[in-house]
Amino acid sequence: MKEKLAETIRMYHLKGWSPATSTNYSFRENGKIWVSRSGVDKSKFQADDFICIDENGTVQVPFQDIKPSDETMIHVLIYRLFPEANVILHSHSKHPVLITMKNNLVFSVKNYELQKGFSGVKTHDCSVHIPIFDNAQEMSYFEEELPKRKNEIQQHCFLIRQHGTYAWGENLFAAKRHLETLDYLCECELAQL
Repeated sequence: MKEKLAETIRMYHLKGWSPATSTNYSFRENGKIWVSRSGVDKSKFQADDFICIDENGTVQVPFQDIKPSDETMIHVLIYRLFPEANVILHSHSKHPVLITMKNNLVFSVKNYELQKGFSGVKTHDCSVHIPIFDNAQEMSYFEEELPKRKNEIQQHCFLIRQHGTYAWGENLFAAKRHLETLDYLCECELAQL
């Protein structure tokens, strides 16, 4: 998994979704959580740039001297709240960032064929709603708000205002599908403004 996810990270960098050293990623495998370490140029991200953490976000030996992403707790919370999640992707793509500036608590779309990219959506003839959270630097905000709004998170993703997207799935394929579906829908809606 490390090699495949590292390749995905480099590809997303090429798309402009992780400028500078931004974004973070993780996966869960054999009872362990692996998260991207902080401050890595995503165009050069390699499999050994993942570090192991426990279910509370504590860095494990022998990685204890390496800094994980500042948003590691968001990953921990997603794994806690959504046990089916095994891969989490975080993007700073421009389209979702701009969409959060045009919407308040939720981004809603309807009748797009690509809505079926979200697991569980069987038809374009419906509405989907993606929650928007504030861009808080304190992880205590997410510890409070994510559980409170869990039932609103139906499409395996959410947006953070003027920040980016978190998307996940039971495997890398599903996580990518959810992230890319949301990005496409945001781009389509922005084109109409």
